Amino acid sequence: MQVILKKDVQNLGEAGDIVNVKDGYARNFLLPQNAAELATDGAIKNREKNIARIKAKQEKLHQEALAIAEQIEKFAELKLSAKAGESGKLFGTITTKKLAEELLSQAGIEIDRKNVSLNAPINKVGSYTMLIKLTSKVKCELPVTVTASEILKESVEEVIEEV
Repeated sequence: MQVILKKDVQNLGEAGDIVNVKDGYARNFLLPQNAAELATDGAIKNREKNIARIKAKQEKLHQEALAIAEQIEKFAELKLSAKAGESGKLFGTITTKKLAEELLSQAGIEIDRKNVSLNAPINKVGSYTMLIKLTSKVKCELPVTVTASEILKESVEEVIEEV
């Protein structure tokens, strides 16, 4: 099925592109999410008329993403602290939502948690790198350092011995 994308869709294309997708993907995801419309003759003619407007909108979003990426790169490192055990293992995992909230509080840069990806889960004290995908063409990396805010005993047996 041929559709015209109304929005950028990751791993598929940018707004204004005409792409071939499977019928189920179009009916169950793209069309209900208002991310695409069927590529009828009328829609294709309308797309050609509005292509300049679509490209201008994309360029504006690209420039905004470049500005945010520049701010992120100026912000050298994101520092977090969390409760950890004696071996350095965290109690819980630091999520992409927490990373986005910390970036907003520390640097004043607001990003969607869905744009943050990690190579490995952050579940130990140490240094990590998070990848921020602002648009399909604009990506930046930010170092993340996790330290222990307090070190807690890990085993129940040690706690019983203390009592």
